[in-house]
Order: sequence, then C-alpha cells, then structure tokens
Amino acid sequence: MREGDTIAALSSGSVPSGVAVLRLSGPRSGAMVEALCGRLPAPRQLTLTSLEIAGEPVDRGLVAWFPRPGSFTGEDCAELQVHGSRAVVQALLRWLTAQPGVRLAEAGEFTRRAFEHGKLDLTQVEGLGDLISAETEGQRRQALARMDGGLLRAVEKWRDELLDLQAEIEARLDFSDEDDVGAVLPGLVSERAAALAGALADAAALFEHGRIVREGFRVALAGPPNAGKSSLLNALAKSDLAIVSDEPGTTRDVREVMLDLGGQLVVLVDMAGLREASGKAEAEGVRRAEAEIGRADLVLWLTAPDVDAIRAPTTEALVWTVASKADLWGEPVAGVLSVSAQTGQGIDELLVRLEAIAGGNGPPALVSRERDRQAILEARRALLDFDLQHEELAAEQLRMAGHALARLIGKVDAEAILDRLFLSFCIGK
Repeated sequence: MREGDTIAALSSGSVPSGVAVLRLSGPRSGAMVEALCGRLPAPRQLTLTSLEIAGEPVDRGLVAWFPRPGSFTGEDCAELQVHGSRAVVQALLRWLTAQPGVRLAEAGEFTRRAFEHGKLDLTQVEGLGDLISAETEGQRRQALARMDGGLLRAVEKWRDELLDLQAEIEARLDFSDEDDVGAVLPGLVSERAAALAGALADAAALFEHGRIVREGFRVALAGPPNAGKSSLLNALAKSDLAIVSDEPGTTRDVREVMLDLGGQLVVLVDMAGLREASGKAEAEGVRRAEAEIGRADLVLWLTAPDVDAIRAPTTEALVWTVASKADLWGEPVAGVLSVSAQTGQGIDELLVRLEAIAGGNGPPALVSRERDRQAILEARRALLDFDLQHEELAAEQLRMAGHALARLIGKVDAEAILDRLFLSFCIGK
C-alpha cells in the first residue's frame, strides 16, 4: 500500500448489474469528481448529474462527496453510483487510473485507511470483515455488534480501570514524600484489581460461543463404513450432495455442507467410515475422518443393523449415538435417536435437536477470535500476579495488562495482523 495516492475501485458486485458503485479516497478525490461532473456537489448529499470524459458523456448517475475528516476513511472520499454496465465501469476506471496520483485500490485498502486514520479500531475492522462474509442471522448480529464497537468499549473500560490503578501506585512511587500521598496503598486497590481479573475471565469464557457463531457449529457424521452417513447428510441437507452406495468405503474424502438452523450456521461433515483401511486412499480418508472428529463440536455416531458395531473414538466433543436405517431395525433402539434417510423418520427431530444445541438465539458474543481470547487471558494473568507488597512490580504488571489490551484493539503491534486480515477483504472495501 502506497500512502498519499488516491485510490479507486468498483465497490459493488460484479457487472453487469442494475447499479454499480465506484469509490474514491485520497487527496485527488475532489479534483476527479470536478473533472467528471463539472463541479463538486454539496457534501454528504446524493446529486444527480452527468459524468463526462473529455466533454463526452459517459453516463448519468448519482454522486456523493465526503470531505475529510468526516468520511469512512478519514480522507476526502467520493462515490459514483452509475448504471452497472461493463462499458460504463471500464470507461470510468480506465480514465480515473490514468490520472496522476490515482490508482486502483488494493484488497481492503479503504478499510485499512479508515483504521490508520482512527476511524475504526482493529476489532471493528475484524467485525466489518465478519459482516461482509456473514451467511446467517446469528453471524450478522454478532459481526454488527463487534463492528459497532461493542468489544472496543469493553476494552476501553478495562484500560481506564488499569490506568486508575496504575496512577494510584505510581503516585506513591514518584511522590511518596508529598503530604497528600499516603505511605500505604489502600486495600481497595487489590480488590479492584481482583474484580477486573474476574471481568476479564468472564469475557474470555464467552469465546467458545462466539467462535461457534462465527465459524459454525461443526457436526461430524461418523461411524463404521456403510452406516448411512452420506444418506443422512443428504437427508438433513434435503439434497443429493453425497454419493451413496451400499459398497463400504465409498466416501474417502471429507465433505462439508452448511445449514442455517434458526440463524446459526451448522456445518455437517461427512467422512470416511472408520475401519482398518484396505488401501492407501482409504487409509488417508480414515486419517482425515479422525482429524475431523477431533475438530467437531458434536459427533453423531451412527450405528446400523447391517454393519458390524465398533466403539466410538475418544473425543472431547459431545457424542450422540444415532441408530441409522431405522426402517431396517425392526424394533426401536432404546435410548438413542432412530433415523431413516429412506422414510424420513427422525430427520426433523434431529434437525430440531441440532438447532437447539447449536444455540443460535443467544446474545452476540463479542469475543469470537482466538486472538481476542489470548489477549484477554494475557491481561488477566498479569493481574493475577499483582502483588502490593512489591509496588514497582505491581506497577509493571498493570502496564503489561494494559499492553495486552492495547494490542487487542490495534494500538500496538498491528501491522502483522492487518496484513493477514486484509487478504480476506475484497477490492473496494
């Protein structure tokens, strides 16, 4: 990214489309709008105008002008809403990027400039990225809460408390000979530090819920070969996505299917049956299946009357035993859910249970990334080491806790995180 340039990009979906939105940000944005429209429109108002290049009309559309600093990026910005034809978009972008100091934007560069000009903190940037990629109502709500600064406000509150505690200690270290500074720290300081450590622990405990909403609740369909895993996947997804055969070992790779259950993303994972493999390809399939079981939040362990029963693998995930091929059992299997992909028996009930355990209806969790959890726990560890018997060390522990929280919102050490984060952003955002 080259600072000082004016950047331009198509920010709406691919053309052709009903409307195309082109964005500009940087010092030459105003000059570009004047050259195309003949004048700058009133700030923050959509103005219908003709757009011309070298006196030749290109299109008629809506133009919005956002002078700095009251814009998304904090720089002079403009948006051109034109007809979404390839010819119109190409003509405008070709002319814009031919002007001195104007170039096409890189992935995520508009948002990065907003971060660098203090319009967004790092957690809000991540929330914006999550919102763009949100597929379910739960993901949308959680991403919007983060983008609106929910986590930022919590972190700033924690940092303010740390600064207050730090001021109490350092006042005694630096001005112990002053009459208005007591010689002994009040016990309230330790109580406040302990209370803050507890608040950080409570926040970190929300991570698992936030992760599941953001990444999806992973459900592994596991069991011996020919237990009906692929048939159950098709039944739950209501589509013939997986190849079904009565030949054991048909499924050798991992297949993921996304379901939206009550606003929560549920990821169904079909995989190879677990058994002693008969070849290298099947052995690799079994290895991948075992890895997926280790990643799952829930394992549906399938049994069927026409396959040999084997013991479910040891895993930290919750395991539900499911009697597959219920139409072949004859008698209901006691204590487990019976399902049949052929007749539909138990499928709706299983979907209801999956929706309930996935928990898509809870409040948004602001702590949803491993980076969040690690920073909050690092700050908490520093507070747990807090010891008023050694005031200089106590002050250092508070500084370490504050540094961890500053890193969370991007006040320090942000470059590496930003470089990785913006790889997932689209051009024009």
